Amino acid sequence: MLKSIATEQLRLGMYVHSIPGAWINHPFWRKSFKLDSFEDLQALRASPIREILIDTAKGRDVAPENFDEDDEDDSQAESGQSAAPAADASAPRKTGARTDTAVERERAARIISSSKSTVLNMFSEARMGKAVDVKDAAELVTEITSSVSRNADALISLARLKTTDDYTYMHSVAVCAMMISLANQLGMSHEETKQAGMAGLLHDVGKMAVPLDILNKPAKLTEEEFASIRSHTVAGHSILQQIDGIGQAALDVSLHHHEKIDGSGYPFNLKADQISIMAKMGAVCDVYDAITSNRPYKAGWDPARSIRHMAGSAGHFDPTTMEAFVKAIGIYPTGSCVVMQSGRLAVVVDQRPDHLLTPRVKVFFSTVTRMPLKTEIVDLARTSDKIIAYADHSKWGIRSLPSLDL
Repeated sequence: MLKSIATEQLRLGMYVHSIPGAWINHPFWRKSFKLDSFEDLQALRASPIREILIDTAKGRDVAPENFDEDDEDDSQAESGQSAAPAADASAPRKTGARTDTAVERERAARIISSSKSTVLNMFSEARMGKAVDVKDAAELVTEITSSVSRNADALISLARLKTTDDYTYMHSVAVCAMMISLANQLGMSHEETKQAGMAGLLHDVGKMAVPLDILNKPAKLTEEEFASIRSHTVAGHSILQQIDGIGQAALDVSLHHHEKIDGSGYPFNLKADQISIMAKMGAVCDVYDAITSNRPYKAGWDPARSIRHMAGSAGHFDPTTMEAFVKAIGIYPTGSCVVMQSGRLAVVVDQRPDHLLTPRVKVFFSTVTRMPLKTEIVDLARTSDKIIAYADHSKWGIRSLPSLDL
């Protein structure tokens, strides 16, 4: 039997039939599930959702009037369901098979350092009209795939820290990593995931056919210059067609990553099912990294603003792919600036894939005293403080966020 109840009436053992509102506004990605986690119960109660539809045939009903729910919640907390036991601080922290972010960032930094020269050499060959050798690229994709499988946040957050001078090359590395992470989220096979990574790494190779003065122009492009930029999809496809053994995914994504599901994209105005899943993935990853990066003509947006902008861009992105992407990178992506219930500003430094509302953050500023604080890492799964909103650090006179180092 379906029953609409107030969020405050939720208790463990209930079966959530549906959660109203857009998926971007709440922490759960399944519309229907058994509420068996105390942390999920707390997250729902703390969310802006005021009513939930439950199915009493599949789970518990509302508590009787004389039932003390606080006693139930307390007993669950005491039994250990509200938090995991403290980990040994000297050992790498794991979330399942997920490597600790600080440990993986060291590995990721080495991968990114070598990747820049690999991509630079490959793109330079394309700019000079030479045949592109993707042997080194394949090895790089394998390394990135391994890093992302250990901890996606580590490499992706580092790849996003690019300068305007190396944007074209590091953008390809970032999109490669995000394509791999998204492929994992979508449940693709290992081979499909590697193909997605290669497609991400090579998706913009056609920009090597665009004159540098247009590619790096800090001012508004003329119609002719914009047409030159748009030609990079066809140019990239042509370049990749000359490579023996290049995968179909790389060809597809290079040509179609600027198509939109409403048919307003380019170069062929494809719609919805006319666009492959790989190209839909490429579109999401390409735009996200582009709008979060500093460019010659504008400063990058913070991750949270970027996600909300993309989620609200009706007709641009495939909704299922977009939803999977946000789950892959987190509701509060690494690098997001957030304001805490305590009035402190913090930057997200590490995520909890199973509980997207309780990442680890680095607090650094008080909105109450409007003064900097000694930076401190806070695990929101182990404290009563919580994120209440995204924050624009520039509005507080803060020029740059603290490093993501733990």
